[in-house]
Amino acid sequence: MSVFITARAGALAFVLAINVLCESAHAAAYAPPDSFAGPLENQSALTSEPFGLPTSMVSEGPLRAKWVEVERAIAAEASIIAGCANDPTHCASRPALRFLEIVKAAAARQGLARLGEVNRAINLAIRPVSDRAQYGVEDRWASPLATLASGAGDCEDYAIAKLVALRAAGVPAEDLRLVIIRETATGEDHAVVTARADGHWRVLDNRTFVMIDDSDLVKYRALFAIDAEGAKRFEQPAFAQAARNMQVRPAEIDTRDPATDANMSATGPQAAAADEFILTLAM
Repeated sequence: MSVFITARAGALAFVLAINVLCESAHAAAYAPPDSFAGPLENQSALTSEPFGLPTSMVSEGPLRAKWVEVERAIAAEASIIAGCANDPTHCASRPALRFLEIVKAAAARQGLARLGEVNRAINLAIRPVSDRAQYGVEDRWASPLATLASGAGDCEDYAIAKLVALRAAGVPAEDLRLVIIRETATGEDHAVVTARADGHWRVLDNRTFVMIDDSDLVKYRALFAIDAEGAKRFEQPAFAQAARNMQVRPAEIDTRDPATDANMSATGPQAAAADEFILTLAM
């Protein structure tokens, strides 16, 4: 009986965490963007985000729409996962059982070991395939159980599964981000998860089992982040340069976009809109 009660309590806690995550994201998505108040007031904000960059809310656009759609699917899957945690012998969802196995193994570890367990397990559970090959569309963000059911997905699908698994394993929501980065040499966009442990942000990438510090991601430019509050845009490059001048440790990435620099300042709203438009085409 005690095992049953414990499993049920864990399942209910997971459902509550998912509901809180979704409600917070919906509420924050409609909030107006925060302004950059100045270097001294925002030094703690700079150091609290991956890559040492401040962020502002994305209240509309394709990125927010993608996340709202996938978080609905995550919330729907939470009840399935909770039911399987409550009574695994009668669980009809093999993906849910696999998800629970990953979460259980991760929850038994602490700190970096917990992050590494989820990174390794999700990387091994999914084979890389493009959305065009799998779904016949240019871009689709899949929920964790859908991805585990197919056993295949692209970088966003890996990242979404890791984000939800880490949260279920007990990693605080404020220590997790799904981050869209752009390779500066090729302009290719990529999705990863960043997780904070021991005061450092670590990058969980589907292309490697090694988790590196965000400051070591030198060939990429951070574009967008998704957390418990919703979708956000990293402010750059002027704010990133201000952070360097303050000696706050940001990622050593090239924040210049050659295509943008040729026509306009990369700090203006036009550049931000262009980033999101290009992101939609590339992902």
